[in-house]
Amino acid sequence: MSESGVITRLLQRASAGESGAERELLPLVYAELRRVAARQLAGERSGHTLSPTALVHEAYLRLANDSTAAPADRRQFFALAARRMRQVLIDHARARDAAKRGGVQREAVTLSGLHGDGAAVEVDLLALDQALQQLEQADPRKARIVELRYFAGLEMIDIAELLGISRATAQRDWEVARTFLFQQLT
Repeated sequence: MSESGVITRLLQRASAGESGAERELLPLVYAELRRVAARQLAGERSGHTLSPTALVHEAYLRLANDSTAAPADRRQFFALAARRMRQVLIDHARARDAAKRGGVQREAVTLSGLHGDGAAVEVDLLALDQALQQLEQADPRKARIVELRYFAGLEMIDIAELLGISRATAQRDWEVARTFLFQQLT
């Protein structure tokens, strides 16, 4: 059985409440979770107080404690983990803003491809979160595509398969979502 199949089986066993399944799962997904965390932290300001390891641990704890989260397969698991990592980063930025008495210094992230030309743009993390929330209210699928592309690092073909849409539809939604975010953030 492939590693993806093993992970999917362990996720199903964990969803069914089988003890020990999560313990078997963690070593199989840990390296990939660290890669996702490093990708998310790469766009953060230098000297960020969270390390990829700390981000993985916090996100994994949130994921493990969420009884509503029951990913059906490997892709869904990593997409959900990436979302939890983004939430950790947003909570971290909010706490830092509160500590700075009203948020004088805001957390910034660097996003590439927001213009469509691949150029990197530095944006405020909390502003990005607000823009994503607005996008999610207007079109949840487009917001999900942004999360999967930017934060989970999935390729468009994987996003399309995960969401049950064609690659062309995923690409169109991505372009519309990217334009929306660009307008909201610049």
